Amino acid sequence: MSSPTELGESPADSPAGSLADALRAAAHRYGTPLYATDLATLDAACSAVRKAFPDPIVRQFSVKANDLPTIIGEVGARGFGANVVSRGEWALARRAGLPNARITLEGVGKTPADLRAAARAAASADPLLWVAIESAEEAEELAAAARRAGRVAGSDGPGLRLDVLYRLNPDVAPETLAGLAVGAGATKFGMTETEIATAISAGGGPDGPLRPRGIHLHVGSQLGAIDAWRDAVRKALAVAALWRGSIETFDTVDLGGGFPVRPVDEPSPSPERFARELPALLDGVPADRRPTRLAIEPGRALVARAGWLLARVLHVRDRAGRQVVIDAGMTELIRPALYGARHPIVALTSLGRPVDPADPAEPAGSAGVERTQVEGPICESTDSLGEHDLPPLRRGDLVAIADAGAYAASFSSRYNGRPRARHVFVDPVAG
Repeated sequence: MSSPTELGESPADSPAGSLADALRAAAHRYGTPLYATDLATLDAACSAVRKAFPDPIVRQFSVKANDLPTIIGEVGARGFGANVVSRGEWALARRAGLPNARITLEGVGKTPADLRAAARAAASADPLLWVAIESAEEAEELAAAARRAGRVAGSDGPGLRLDVLYRLNPDVAPETLAGLAVGAGATKFGMTETEIATAISAGGGPDGPLRPRGIHLHVGSQLGAIDAWRDAVRKALAVAALWRGSIETFDTVDLGGGFPVRPVDEPSPSPERFARELPALLDGVPADRRPTRLAIEPGRALVARAGWLLARVLHVRDRAGRQVVIDAGMTELIRPALYGARHPIVALTSLGRPVDPADPAEPAGSAGVERTQVEGPICESTDSLGEHDLPPLRRGDLVAIADAGAYAASFSSRYNGRPRARHVFVDPVAG
């Protein structure tokens, strides 16, 4: 199994009280390293995105952010379908209880087997909501797979229609790290306007087995401003309006995700700030050419803040300052090693005593705090989690790594022969 061991749908047993209490209880019961998801924070994040992008906007959770079926199920219960990039993620979404009608398939690396599976689902009258096309070659192969599946199912010809979007490369300059700027013109993602025209023809045109439904767009992750997103959406709406003039079914624009989750002391645009741009952008399109269906596909914005990675201190050393080595690292959270991402770390115990990092009245919350270099346990010098202000620590003390709900569990590995970390839900308000 490619994901961490899951310990069920129920919150970890813990006394009612603070989140720190719940996290300590989970670590004591299940050991470390341990992924823990705070249900209250997950609910608040999903509610914020739903409020910013209300019905009838289609909301899809980007499963690559966190592919645990229990997470997919919890997010699904809060008004989100699943956006997947492979048959593996598709299977996880189904395991979470989502039907094909609430699942969309995209991704630059869809394999022939992925395309055949999508075609078979359509031929068996259980289609995905849509498939996002990345190239003319992919459109041609998917169309051929759809025709074959239709013949096998006895529904050859116009009876088999598979809804598709065409991914536009908007050629913008996203305000994020270069490795996350998928909407830049030189990236491998999406097509130009000319390539989209070729892809529509390659799929059989308006009357072929692929039913053209619109434009798919994704600008990047951790967007620090709205400007590139706004420019990209404007381009997507213009391309969709052009095709809507000749293809009646061309009615959808998927705006992607990218809504950032940064440390709480760093300003960043909220989902509502992005949504605020939509009315003016839509007003710029003639009424008869506007899309009748909009979609978004956030990932990080829903799950990042709710997730914690719990770890225990293994070593405390003096290395021109205090250094601690903990039992969680790049096998559980690769983002710091991969591209320098920073995750706040707080202590849950200090010298064996419980502390509440959210309570400034705690003695260890103010006295003895020291700048501390935190290192992971992996035999790689890049397995480092940066410097953090922490109280006195000794072997066995418990720390919590924040904002670990996105791209932690789904990126986890068994490097160094390490078992995959478990995952639990916690609910501080539960008794």
